[in-house]
Amino acid sequence: MLTGKQKRFLRSQAHHLNPIFQVGKGCVNENMIKQISEALEARELIKVSVLQNCEMDKDEVASELSKGARAELVQVIGNTIVLYKESRENKTLQLP
Repeated sequence: MLTGKQKRFLRSQAHHLNPIFQVGKGCVNENMIKQISEALEARELIKVSVLQNCEMDKDEVASELSKGARAELVQVIGNTIVLYKESRENKTLQLP
């Protein structure tokens, strides 16, 4: 579980990132969760964009992605979700 200070730090780090995944009409599936887990292992911090044609609510998408990838939900702002998971091998971010 992240503290408020850690979430603030991660939000500032994620500000300059572009979303690398899009959740659309197909919603959340096993393959997407697997790919997001691999991306989190490589990058630690990613953004996911929820498209307008997605049938699920953005908050539902955020909770399913964070549970499936075993990641921390940092922020849901607009249609963008920010996820964080500490990497085992490629640790780059030092949390305060």
